[in-house]
Amino acid sequence: MTVRRTAVAGCAAALAAASVSGCAGWGGGIGGGGPDSINVLMVNNAQMIDLQQLAPEFTRQTGIKVNFTVLPENDLRDKASQEFSSQAGQYDVATLSNFEIPIYAKSGWVASMSPLIAKDPGFDQNDILPSMRSALSVGGQVYGEPFYGESSFLMYRKDILASKGVTMPAQPTWQQVARIAATVDRARPGMRGICLRGQPGWGQLFAPLTTVVNTFGGTWFSKDWQAQVNSPTFTQATLFYVDLVRKHGEAGAPQAGFTECLNNLTQGNVAMWYDATSAAGSLEGSDSPVRGKIGYAPAPVVKTKSSGWLYTWAWAIEQASPKKDAAWKFVSWASGKQYENLVGQRLGWSRVPAGKRASTYSNPNYLKQAGAFAQQTKTAITSANPNNPGIQPRPAPGIQFVDIPEFPDLGTQVSQDVSSAIAGKKTVKEALDRGQSLAEDVAKSYRKREGIK
Repeated sequence: MTVRRTAVAGCAAALAAASVSGCAGWGGGIGGGGPDSINVLMVNNAQMIDLQQLAPEFTRQTGIKVNFTVLPENDLRDKASQEFSSQAGQYDVATLSNFEIPIYAKSGWVASMSPLIAKDPGFDQNDILPSMRSALSVGGQVYGEPFYGESSFLMYRKDILASKGVTMPAQPTWQQVARIAATVDRARPGMRGICLRGQPGWGQLFAPLTTVVNTFGGTWFSKDWQAQVNSPTFTQATLFYVDLVRKHGEAGAPQAGFTECLNNLTQGNVAMWYDATSAAGSLEGSDSPVRGKIGYAPAPVVKTKSSGWLYTWAWAIEQASPKKDAAWKFVSWASGKQYENLVGQRLGWSRVPAGKRASTYSNPNYLKQAGAFAQQTKTAITSANPNNPGIQPRPAPGIQFVDIPEFPDLGTQVSQDVSSAIAGKKTVKEALDRGQSLAEDVAKSYRKREGIK
């Protein structure tokens, strides 16, 4: 998943970004604002900052004022957890991901949008990509609407591969990618073969690595909640990943996350990169030095037909909100077709929050800007299957994560040890043996809860 830290520092910067913004105690903000306003808790990613800029158009159309509280991603997750678990009712809408929404829905913390969708046929729920609809639904009820979405694919320098006589396969395997990385390594002074995240974090290192584990045949847990972190297949995948990045990966790999790899490919420091489809917009931007030089291939596979992840920042309505109808009007506007057109016309088509609607990928204005990667992105998102991402049944959905509340802590702790293995400070076996112990503690509680011996 993309982990971005757009430069918006606290309430002051958020307020400067848009006149309709509001933080605690400002302009009818948290806990107030009257009947014609709603409070929105939102991550400070670039697409959301664009939304703030355009929100006066929503107010003009509906008469509803939007008071935004905008926070960096980690702070947003902490705040949302506190708010929704307590059902304080201070926020009507919040940006949550497809990790949180199913968990919150099962806890009764977010409202079903299905009755609201039924009264708003103009929203066109069927236009939302099926994988997104599935990821944000529980028990046949919709609990979230995507603002933008992504999967993962392989990005590569077409000119560098051609200079070495290499043709990228239509559906590359990880073994083929490793051979290509070895071939193009040092193709130019200072250029390495591939960039792969090594920065600790469940949403950093383990976003790509878990997809590798899946396609190698591994899993974090078996269907009956047996920990599998040091199993042969999980170990094989992790050894492959660590070996590839150590031999042919970027400089400073143990500290490299999404942003560092994006910079490395943009600046010509690497020839390939496996990561989020959302990166392509930056690579093909008008000011990008590699615009037009990048090819896009599906996420590499081994034993599965596909292996791309699925991630979305989506809107959820707090169950305790007394303003669900007004909240839905905002969600419907922000995730609607008209909003995408508004972004394209006002801010440029490269800034459209894509990855959620089928109609986006038939819009000629968008395709003119994003034609190099649009179809590959749509294919990656639509082929992602969180309920069946590997070769064996799972106890919980998720592709690059396991959709249980304990996973952020578990994934982050194991990632710290795997990152140390990339740095050469410990072995993969040591990292995964410790990870197995941590995972077993989680698994025990679920076996007990479900009556599994």
